[in-house]
Amino acid sequence: MTVAALLANPSELTDTASSKCAVVLMTRIRLARNLAGASFPGWCREAQREEVLARCREALGATAAMRRSVNVPVAELTDLQKQILVERHLISRELSGSKHGGGLVINRDQTVSVMINEEDHLRVQVLRAGFQLKKAWNQIDGLDSELEERLDYAFDPELGYLTACPTNLGTGMRASAMMHLPALVISGQMEKVVRAVNQLGMVVRGLFGEGSDASGSIFQISNQTTLGESEDAILKRLGSVLQSIIEHELNAREKLIEADAPKLFDKIGRAYGILQNCHQLSSSEAMNLLSLLRLGIDLGLFPEPIRAVTDRLLIEAQPGHIQAAARHDLDSVQRDALRADKIRNEFAVVARPDYSLPTKE
Repeated sequence: MTVAALLANPSELTDTASSKCAVVLMTRIRLARNLAGASFPGWCREAQREEVLARCREALGATAAMRRSVNVPVAELTDLQKQILVERHLISRELSGSKHGGGLVINRDQTVSVMINEEDHLRVQVLRAGFQLKKAWNQIDGLDSELEERLDYAFDPELGYLTACPTNLGTGMRASAMMHLPALVISGQMEKVVRAVNQLGMVVRGLFGEGSDASGSIFQISNQTTLGESEDAILKRLGSVLQSIIEHELNAREKLIEADAPKLFDKIGRAYGILQNCHQLSSSEAMNLLSLLRLGIDLGLFPEPIRAVTDRLLIEAQPGHIQAAARHDLDSVQRDALRADKIRNEFAVVARPDYSLPTKE
């Protein structure tokens, strides 16, 4: 299977009826693993990186979950393909810049992605739409067990799985959720939430991880430590924190409506108007407007089926996806025009918001 065919294939995150959870867009679990007897990727010589790449690609290709998948060295990808994969959270920006020995293996529905020779020899990740920590864990645990039968992992009885970064020692697991938190942003409560989450041993990042902005009021919340706790304990603690954030977001929405519903509805109505009539739209502005429209769906101002379109456009409005849709090189102004055309056409049939509808709890 080619990368082009993969990207044209239906994906759980872009081609479903969208998440059943209004606040959690996506759940992701990632495992960091290294091969015994081989230097970590940052210290590997080119020949050893290529050897690790070959061993990992062969092992992954033999697993039940990854037999019919894209299995390629990063060097074979075009810059545009790498950008699209980053925008879909299937590879990291670090791996996209790899020149020697980097590889990726992605299953057909894009729920499983494995990066080879990123910071660790293996970064195995599962991505599921909505709030699905248990389902994501069961899926990644099964694949990890299969791989461990074929590869000799670097493991210490006291420290657990050995990793390039000490913060990943132990389980080597990072579990996270991509959360849509517009009411907490609008009400100025996100800073307080971030401090509280950090005190509970979790970390809050932007849309594309460390150092990125929270475009569209979308944040990644994940566990910060992996040593000294079992996978079940980490998932239970993270799940409790995520549930608490969901409750805070829903409460913030209620308070915004109680305090000044016309002001909130004005924001949503203006976003709707721009999305239906725009002719130039940057990716950042598109994310923020789509975020407000999604909030309107959650509040019952727009019909539920529009959620699937909105969630898909949160991905397809990114620069790489817009460039790919054009099939020829575009400058930033041309991309903004094409993005506006796409979104305007998608929302042309969306009825005006019905402010008489009761808001959802």
